[in-house]
Amino acid sequence: MALTTSAEAPLPVGEVSRLIGGWIDRLGAIWVEGQITQLSRRPGAGVVFLTLRDPSYDISIGVTCYRQVFDSVADLVSEGARVVVHAKPEWYAPRGQLSLRAVEIKPVGIGELLARLEQLKRSLAAEGLFALDRKKPLPFLPHLIGLVCGRASAAERDVLENARRRWPHVRFEVRNVPVQGVKAVPQVVQAVKELDAHEDVDVIIVARGGGSVEDLLPFSDEQLVRAVADCRTPVVSAIGHEPDSPLLDLVADLRASTPTDAAKKVVPDVGEELDRVRGLRDRALRTVRGLLEREERGLAHALGRPVMEHPQRMVEVREDEVDALLARSRRVLGHLLDRADSELSHTRARVRALSPAATMERGYAVLQRADGSVVRSPEEVAEGEELRARVAEGEFAVRRVDAGAGPDGAGPA
Repeated sequence: MALTTSAEAPLPVGEVSRLIGGWIDRLGAIWVEGQITQLSRRPGAGVVFLTLRDPSYDISIGVTCYRQVFDSVADLVSEGARVVVHAKPEWYAPRGQLSLRAVEIKPVGIGELLARLEQLKRSLAAEGLFALDRKKPLPFLPHLIGLVCGRASAAERDVLENARRRWPHVRFEVRNVPVQGVKAVPQVVQAVKELDAHEDVDVIIVARGGGSVEDLLPFSDEQLVRAVADCRTPVVSAIGHEPDSPLLDLVADLRASTPTDAAKKVVPDVGEELDRVRGLRDRALRTVRGLLEREERGLAHALGRPVMEHPQRMVEVREDEVDALLARSRRVLGHLLDRADSELSHTRARVRALSPAATMERGYAVLQRADGSVVRSPEEVAEGEELRARVAEGEFAVRRVDAGAGPDGAGPA
């Protein structure tokens, strides 16, 4: 369909529509799955009009078929039913409208739906969307709870009443949406995303009462499962009753069997918490009292010991030992001093005995020249030389004088 056009040479609308129709006519027949949202069977008309919608996305397409084609399944399908249609695309040129001309319609059975859900479940599990390590813990006491549920539904009433009965001051941010039908998935997804973006919402509850497998299909939709997996806020799934298990239960951070169970798991019971606080307080009081009593007994035992009753007795007992040690030390010191004095006296006597002064006290004298040198021989002294004579009591001057020989014939002295 590559065409050359310009502002000066445009194509008429009819030509464009004709060209599009020619291209679509070359397309072959296809099998299409969807949910019937609108069904028009006019009395006497040979054509039936219906609209097929993708339940996961806000996309629809018109379908037409001959009455005999629809009559073969008229007892099995109605608005809201899932069907598989064998049809060929058609282009209605006057209105520029695309539709499908159905030649066969097959209702999607429960077994087939469950098989597809099982296949989707395995695929999402392989991606890790159901892994336990992805689960986020719920806050102990949420201040603001986001609730996604049907308008004026029993699920909404059960959650609100039970939560407020357990904790009267709990607050809710409620989003009322369709919980079944063709509009359920996109509106539930939008509500979950809005609550997840709300800064004050601590936890999100998606609640719905029980229903058939077809009624609960929106809560197994892939788009919703991925939206919940991407939430930063913990999500609680409370869909249906205990046996019901949509895929939302697997991806949610916590599964509640019923909306009432969700309220009990998300909101603590004020009475139970008060009992727990009282129990912990009593336990702490008993523990402290036990510690005090044990320490008091230990203190009484310590004070009852003799050393605590008569603390001076320890000093009195050691007093005699101190006196004995003091007397002993004095004796030892006296002996050491006496021995040292004796040794000193003995040493002093020896020094005195060897001293030249002691020799001079016995009558000896020491002759010294003027320079202080000692005279040891008469030959060292010249005649008339003056000397100093040192005696015990002092000193005096002497001079050498030669004399004649003595009476015994000795030489001069």
